[in-house]
Amino acid sequence: MKSICVYCGSAKAAHADFHLAGRQMGRILAENGIRLIYGGGKTGVMGAVADGALEAGGEVYGVIVESMNTPALAHTGLTRLEVTATIHERKARMYELAEGYIALPGGFGTFDELFETITWGQIGLHQKPIGLLNTRGYYDLLIQMLDRAVQEGFIFHEHRGMLAIAAEPGELLAQMRRHEHPLEAVERWMRQD
Repeated sequence: MKSICVYCGSAKAAHADFHLAGRQMGRILAENGIRLIYGGGKTGVMGAVADGALEAGGEVYGVIVESMNTPALAHTGLTRLEVTATIHERKARMYELAEGYIALPGGFGTFDELFETITWGQIGLHQKPIGLLNTRGYYDLLIQMLDRAVQEGFIFHEHRGMLAIAAEPGELLAQMRRHEHPLEAVERWMRQD
């Protein structure tokens, strides 16, 4: 993987551990020669990821929607910042630039981006690895819900397995490097066998 898109929250009030995990994730990506693709912001975990990558000498590409491209929100020290007219164009551009995806703690936007990316993998639109950084157990209840969906027959076990999960950035990246897309499950799901 030469580039990874990181989805995460931009809220300033989040716990300091989330900001630290974001900075560590950015640093580890840079140290591994992986370009960071992200939402272009300077606040919250989003800003921490970008700062961590930049401090370690990494490339950081931000993609920000025009309405958020303001001095209060946009990061000005990036390798490259693209501005899109709509949020849909922003998500499509980040998806296009990335060879893998990671969700750090965040809110509605992060959830939306994560699940859209998983869904696209489920139906075979991509075979890229997807990771979830579970800092401070933030995603524990979500992971339980995914497992419940498997138990109830709404998600194939193989599709649930597409999501690498770890509490530490280095371990998450290692899992993602071992990713094997469940092609047979994609075909089976599309046939609904």
